[in-house]
Amino acid sequence: MKYVSFCLFTLLLFMTSCGTTKKSQQNSQPVVNIEFNADSAYAFCAAQCAFGPRTMNSEAHERCLQWIQQKFQDYGCQVTLQQADLRGYDGTILKSTNIIARQPSAISRQPSAISRQPSSRILVCAHWDSRPWADNDPDSANWRKPVMAANDGASGVAVMLELARLLQQHDSARVAVDFVCFDAEDWGVPQWSDEVDADSWALGAQHWAASYAASSSSAASSSSAATVSQPSYDYAILLDMVGGQGAKFYHEYYSLQYARPVVEKVWQAASAAGYGSFFPSKNGGGVTDDHIPVNEKAHIPCIDIINHYPDCEQSSFGPTWHTVNDDMQHLDKNTLQAVGQTLVQLIYSD
Repeated sequence: MKYVSFCLFTLLLFMTSCGTTKKSQQNSQPVVNIEFNADSAYAFCAAQCAFGPRTMNSEAHERCLQWIQQKFQDYGCQVTLQQADLRGYDGTILKSTNIIARQPSAISRQPSAISRQPSSRILVCAHWDSRPWADNDPDSANWRKPVMAANDGASGVAVMLELARLLQQHDSARVAVDFVCFDAEDWGVPQWSDEVDADSWALGAQHWAASYAASSSSAASSSSAATVSQPSYDYAILLDMVGGQGAKFYHEYYSLQYARPVVEKVWQAASAAGYGSFFPSKNGGGVTDDHIPVNEKAHIPCIDIINHYPDCEQSSFGPTWHTVNDDMQHLDKNTLQAVGQTLVQLIYSD
């Protein structure tokens, strides 16, 4: 999925995070009584996988695109499809579509109540495409087979869809929430290739972030009242591989560098929601992922909630990462619940 860099950061991370755990333990918040439905999120994962691997330029990819778009619309979001022809590491033209779903600002549905809008807006994002090659599979015969991507793709989208459903039902959120499903994340150079291209990952996120920055800059410099400005986000949260069995979510290096206060906020929410054991205050190294261009190009403080398996010999991303075993049988509703309820706690108490 993405290039990982761990060891060089260990000492620095340890030194810079010494006060984080103590602070989070000292900050308590009321538990939100809105429940994230892990069964619903699991069903959203299964629905995506029912299309087959959602690899770029495939029929399954296009059919799943239409399904995701419709689900966000069903939950009251205004959906925009950002389409682009992006070039893969091998020259393949990728018919990419970022799915942008904006939630209308929450206003009380009670006619007699005073209208209320959240004071801030945040972005939750994940990639929705599937890896076309199971290049980390222990069996080399599978290296050129596509990955079903139940965890590495479908799980993040599923959590976002369930959040959108809850936000439609419960209009008391303290923040407005927009969603982006990034495309063309997983066309990075396969391990069996001799090519070297560090920018071959997160192509959809790179395109979205560059477009966001250009539009924001254009709107800021324009005096025309007709100019449509981009929404301003307080921060963003990337969800990547948030449904795996035995998964835990460590502090990611670049998240700490670009958005440490957001890391602390989310980990405090996990503790308040009762899922602190899934979010240990430990460092898991750095990951090249969709949050990098969101930080560096769009200039939105963005963190990465991504699984980390420090004791897994096959991969620190877990035993199913980029293998044919990334399927529904290896998802865990408990993991989906932990991540989803943490975000509910955050959104309704921020």
